Amino acid sequence: MARRLPALSPKTQRILIWVGGGAAALVLAAIVGLLIAVYTARASLPSFEELKSSPNGQMIRVHAADGTVIVSLGPSYGEWIDYANIPAPMRDAMVAIEDRRFRSHWGVDPVALARVTKFAFDNRGTDRRLQGASTITQQVARTIFLSNKYNMSRKLREMILALALERKFTKDQILELYLNKVYFGGGAYGIDAASRTFFAHPATNLTLSEAAVIAGLVKAPSRYSPTADAEAAIGRASVVLDVMVETGALTPDEAAAARPAQVKLAPPAKQNSVRYFTDWALPQLEVLIDETVAPLDVWTTIDLKMQNAATRAIQANTPAGAQGALVSLDRDGAVRAMVGGRDYVSSIYNRATQAVRQPGSAFKLFVYLAALEAGHRPEDRVVDEAVTIKGWSPRNNSGRFSGEMTLRSAFAYSINTVAAKLGNEVGFGTVADMARRFGITTPVNTQPAMVLGTSNVRLIDMTRAFASVNQKGVAVTPYAITRVTANGAVIYQHEVDTSRVLVAPYVAAQMTDLLQTAVNTGTGRAAQIGRPVAGKTGTTTSNKDGWFLGFSSGLTTGVWMGRDDARRVGGLQGGTAPARAFSAFMKPAVAGRPVEQFDTEVTLPEWQVEPDAEAYGEPDNTIYVDEDGNPVQREESNPEAIFGAEEDAPPAEKGQIDQDWIDRMTGRGTREPPPPREAAPSPPRQPSERIPPRQPPESERSRIPPRPLQESRPNE
Repeated sequence: MARRLPALSPKTQRILIWVGGGAAALVLAAIVGLLIAVYTARASLPSFEELKSSPNGQMIRVHAADGTVIVSLGPSYGEWIDYANIPAPMRDAMVAIEDRRFRSHWGVDPVALARVTKFAFDNRGTDRRLQGASTITQQVARTIFLSNKYNMSRKLREMILALALERKFTKDQILELYLNKVYFGGGAYGIDAASRTFFAHPATNLTLSEAAVIAGLVKAPSRYSPTADAEAAIGRASVVLDVMVETGALTPDEAAAARPAQVKLAPPAKQNSVRYFTDWALPQLEVLIDETVAPLDVWTTIDLKMQNAATRAIQANTPAGAQGALVSLDRDGAVRAMVGGRDYVSSIYNRATQAVRQPGSAFKLFVYLAALEAGHRPEDRVVDEAVTIKGWSPRNNSGRFSGEMTLRSAFAYSINTVAAKLGNEVGFGTVADMARRFGITTPVNTQPAMVLGTSNVRLIDMTRAFASVNQKGVAVTPYAITRVTANGAVIYQHEVDTSRVLVAPYVAAQMTDLLQTAVNTGTGRAAQIGRPVAGKTGTTTSNKDGWFLGFSSGLTTGVWMGRDDARRVGGLQGGTAPARAFSAFMKPAVAGRPVEQFDTEVTLPEWQVEPDAEAYGEPDNTIYVDEDGNPVQREESNPEAIFGAEEDAPPAEKGQIDQDWIDRMTGRGTREPPPPREAAPSPPRQPSERIPPRQPPESERSRIPPRPLQESRPNE
């Protein structure tokens, strides 16, 4: 016989009634509040047509200098596919894998909600994300109206919006919105963009296997992308097919007939070297404009013909196993070409703007600029001799000293001892200040060996410095973006600043004198292009880096070559592969520009001493050792490695002049070398003593146009 429960006391009954009534009231109030929130949200929802047209994110179109669109970034949208035109396998696959009770719930799935509530309770106090409760309707609400931030507040707003969407739109309309707006990876929003991205055809032609692949992407677009991990994408597509069988969307035979592994993927888009430029340029938008919503058109400085020429020059001339980079600036600083490596697909690392490497003797630009500003002139006589500065004894790569010569000769043949003496004379801090003045942004040391390029620099900074010399001492700042428009309205316009003068015009002219001599008769002969060129080579210890930087017809170009791991590259010198790449690029780059003469005429060195290969601190012998310590022959000990065929090489004996060779190399008639300028003896100067600037002759200060320079001919 069942035992009766004890009767509740009247007081307990009253308490239970009050508690029950209070709970019912709270539930009723919550329901009323929820209904008010839902219908308020419903009233504020845009129309279906408005939702179809609203974008997800900001699109950016990047234009070359001629207006050509070179890349489109941001979200990609295909054609809007109406519900009736969406293939049934695509609709069924998405519902099966993402929300199998889509047709029966009111926007929020109670079963999934109970599961996520338990998950939240079990993992309270942890950082684990809420997952597994979002219906297709909730995902539409999140995609269009909310962020992806994971918290309970956003989840509650998501559910209210989902319930409102279900009150305003049909299930077919909600599914249509979802399939046309959800993100599938690779920048593709909507099934049409995804189908074109991954399969190269519109979504209306999707097969069952392709639909299974696309449906599987929503959970983790990057993880299951068929272009990133085909095996993972196929495995996920198989899961989709299995779920479709479970939900009755497919029969087992139909699922077995599908072959996700045999879907034909679209070939990957070609990524050419212009992406080095756009990767460098586009982050600058963050400081140039505030617009983050409206579609943008970004108009840039890049010249596609020059860019293609730069790509060919680097790929054709960079030694095997090495990397190459090139950047070319117009006279106002506009970047016309930028190549950050041999192949953007295999390496997106931009060596033109990111890599910091030793410039070798290319750094002597700043040494000689400081000396010229301090009062030296190209005709000043110096002595190439053994010298020790603070325990450091620089050597010339030739292993010998050539005695007295002009500054012009010392620069043309990159004599290390003379550069060291000049740096010591003007002060190493002065040289460092000159480098920073001309745009070197990396730290510059002030040890004596700094004059030979021991401080790491960026190629774009070095190119900027040479461009400023080309502009008669006026600062040149590289820029990539000329203007930005949003919905057709200009929101940014670049303005060139020509107000900063770095050195006096006569100093820049004298520096150009030295630079053009280095190309015509010195270490940079391989950079000749059949018109006036001024430039400088650079080579670092053990041939780890090769540089050539120069300018002609208003265009300044810098080239660097070397290995990313800074290991030796056999035979690499600034006057070889980098100079050849410079020439290969500049010939087509300036072909349509008028020939421009420099302010100063090419003046030949007094004698043709053997050019130095810019190595510093090396033994005075012809043996190098490789990375493993094994002896290797030093290529630059062979004169032909520098000058080419023997018939084109200058005489090596000090003081001997071969006039025929001079005429062939410069394209000029016979002229007598200038008599040596008598220099009055002066008392010795302490290294720290600042040299008072010498006023230039009146002719230099007024910059009376000199005699025209005859155009040099290329080697035949």
